[in-house]
Amino acid sequence: MWKNLLSDQNKLKINYNFFSNRSINEKMKWNNKYNYPKSQRSIENGFRKYLFGDEKLPSVTTILSQTKSEEEKAALENWKKRVGYKEANRIKTEASTRGTSMHSYIEDYLRGRVNESFFESNEQHKVMAKEIIEKGIKGKLDEIYGMEETLYYPEKYAGTADLIGVYQGKTVICDFKQANRPKKADYIQDYFLQLGAYTLAHDVVYKTKMNAGIILLCTVDNLFQEFKIEGSELEMYQNLFLGRVKKFYEINNT
Repeated sequence: MWKNLLSDQNKLKINYNFFSNRSINEKMKWNNKYNYPKSQRSIENGFRKYLFGDEKLPSVTTILSQTKSEEEKAALENWKKRVGYKEANRIKTEASTRGTSMHSYIEDYLRGRVNESFFESNEQHKVMAKEIIEKGIKGKLDEIYGMEETLYYPEKYAGTADLIGVYQGKTVICDFKQANRPKKADYIQDYFLQLGAYTLAHDVVYKTKMNAGIILLCTVDNLFQEFKIEGSELEMYQNLFLGRVKKFYEINNT
């Protein structure tokens, strides 16, 4: 009798998870209207590159890193000296690991691989992912065209966009970010340049006109922040990034 009861309970649990996952998929509309390319990545001479057949394109983050101003380079070096190189490396590695896990949980949720009970844990990256889902995604994200998709500007650059879709009625590219402390817009110019690069690449290849770039950010203290660039501001960052692309190729004589 008890064996049968436990078996029935397990069946109910499985069915509950199935319908929970199913309900997530039903709420979130996926639209595969664009054929995003598959690519391989490699590291050459310290540069991350995307491989498209015989073509090798530098990544957006590589271009931004290689074309930092002398002031930005000095500020980064001063920070490393202040906290110590070992501690700076630990902070960087910890943040990268946390960010990767947070991204993974957000993607799993949006793809219906997990239900909300999965986030009932005090693990930091799960709590941060839930903050972004609750405050930045639910009721705002209308449609998804793709996640973790490769975008490229022919003969110039390539990168990976976290999410492409419709956000509050506008076609956007959205990046999920984590941080140790709250950010001001002036401190995250590279994030906006990334969005400029991705939206421009999408417009060039797919003949679209992306409306905005969105940053959904959560700090380790679980403070949610949203940043948006659109209209003339978005065009400004697209043009600024093209300037960085030109500088990158001039520096490397390619």
